[in-house]
Amino acid sequence: MHELVERIVELEMRVAFQDDTMQRLNAVITDQNLRIEQLERRLELMLTDLKSLRGLLYADPAQEPPPPHY
Repeated sequence: MHELVERIVELEMRVAFQDDTMQRLNAVITDQNLRIEQLERRLELMLTDLKSLRGLLYADPAQEPPPPHY
């Protein structure tokens, strides 16, 4: 009977350890998800900025004023 109690105690300790590990991993996953969302938003803003800069860099040369020495 004593062995059975020891086995039950061991199993309870393992379950408690696994529960703690799962909670910590869940917190890490939640933090990573928030960070990924932040990075995705920053990437979208950078892509928008890049597109607007590209439009300025590759604008129609005919619309540019002539250089001052002309």
